[in-house]
Amino acid sequence: MKITELDEPEYMTLAPSAEKFISVWADMACKWSVNRTVAEVHALFYLSAEPLSAEDVSTLLSVSRSNVSASLRELEGLGLISPVHIRGERRQYFETKKSLWEAFRIIVDDHKRRVIDPAISVFHSCLEVQEHTVPEDTHTLERMRDVVFFFDTMIPLYDQLRRLPSDPIQNLFKVTATIKDLLN
Repeated sequence: MKITELDEPEYMTLAPSAEKFISVWADMACKWSVNRTVAEVHALFYLSAEPLSAEDVSTLLSVSRSNVSASLRELEGLGLISPVHIRGERRQYFETKKSLWEAFRIIVDDHKRRVIDPAISVFHSCLEVQEHTVPEDTHTLERMRDVVFFFDTMIPLYDQLRRLPSDPIQNLFKVTATIKDLLN
């Protein structure tokens, strides 16, 4: 990302394509129940070639400093950004993980913990209640069993996939793309 900086930070600007990228990244993240500003800040860090300070982020995204600070705390808590020491600077700078696989894994893990795991627990309870109170409703019983089976099967598969190092995953993506190109 090319950030133009003149004498003062308020002259820092983003290219229109970077602004659009950040906006679409945030739109996508909002559909995953991620706060829009948090997503915008993460996208900005992902595009940035250099570490950024909270002031840089506030200026580039036209977001209040307090909102940026809250977003930085959330991203740091998730492990998506980390502080970077720059010799001679008093301001704190941050950078993000550049591996999309690692960022994706962190976001999915958080979503799984906050949304999917509690839902799975309720699905198991509902199935148990259904089996003991209305077993003659076989259609509902089978549908509930299907959902429980799906998650009970997929979660261990996801757990195995998430433990893989990013290099083999990226190689798998490249092989898949090559096969797709060959078939077209």
